[in-house]
Amino acid sequence: MPKFSFVIPCYRSEKTITTVVEEIKSEMAAKRPGDDYEIVLVNDCSPDNVWSVIEGLANTEKNVIGINLAKNFGQHSALMAGYGKCTGEYVVSLDDDGQAPLDSLNDLIAKLEEGYDVVYAYYHEIKQNLFRRFGSWMAGLMGKFMLEPPKDFKGSSFYVARGFVIREMCNYKNPFPYLVGLVLRTTRKIAWVETNHRSRLEGTSGYSFVRLLGLWLNGFTAFSVKPLRVSTFLGFFFAFLGFAFTIFVIVRRLLGITTVDGWSTIIALILIIGGCILVMLGLIGEYIGRIYICINDSPQYVIKQVAGERGSSNA
Repeated sequence: MPKFSFVIPCYRSEKTITTVVEEIKSEMAAKRPGDDYEIVLVNDCSPDNVWSVIEGLANTEKNVIGINLAKNFGQHSALMAGYGKCTGEYVVSLDDDGQAPLDSLNDLIAKLEEGYDVVYAYYHEIKQNLFRRFGSWMAGLMGKFMLEPPKDFKGSSFYVARGFVIREMCNYKNPFPYLVGLVLRTTRKIAWVETNHRSRLEGTSGYSFVRLLGLWLNGFTAFSVKPLRVSTFLGFFFAFLGFAFTIFVIVRRLLGITTVDGWSTIIALILIIGGCILVMLGLIGEYIGRIYICINDSPQYVIKQVAGERGSSNA
């Protein structure tokens, strides 16, 4: 069994994934020459020729495994597919764009060996466009509210986890994985190490607004019922306002005070309250829909093809 497993989801990275693999090999040869490792590359049905590149790497490198998914399932599902194949004592997750500072890998491992189960790289300055920074901020805000992580929790897509954490995460078979939620329900012994965030080697992020929205919905609905509790709170809140307003109207009538109410105020209240009701009904429908999909055993991912044999030598 190798000591380290590197799991990398690949999408539109035909021109970058070889560079990332070469950097992993260089870092392991320079800083951990005695440790066996494997590299698991998961093609998330990328529209470019990245699978051909992965096949070539798997055929020439003894410790590279390629996984080709039947369709695009998303980054988190692709990682879960890689986790299902890896066998390392420590599992390193990183992206295919070269932004993860692998020269900090030893710092993350040293922190892990202090007794933690998962260690994240924390970027003081994130080199992403405004849209992606907003998405990361929203995801962090949502995670703090929904998942109640440890104080000052700082996460990223570059992290190291012990093998038992990854194996427990793989027990989650539903089609809506959210990795931070899976980590937090497995362990609270989490740490982070500050490091530098590099610029992308090439291209732009594959996350669109729709993809980010889907990711947030996974976190909202898969690991927390707090949104439903919020809807209950809003229901009580508006019911209280309605009751208080009724008392106010009755008191005014008893005092002989009468006014002609404007229709605009009534319409505004109807739109606000009706909008809240529709939003909460939609949220409840989202929960029910996901339950229905899970009952139908919709797959988390489908592996179409595997390339390369699992090896343990330092290529």
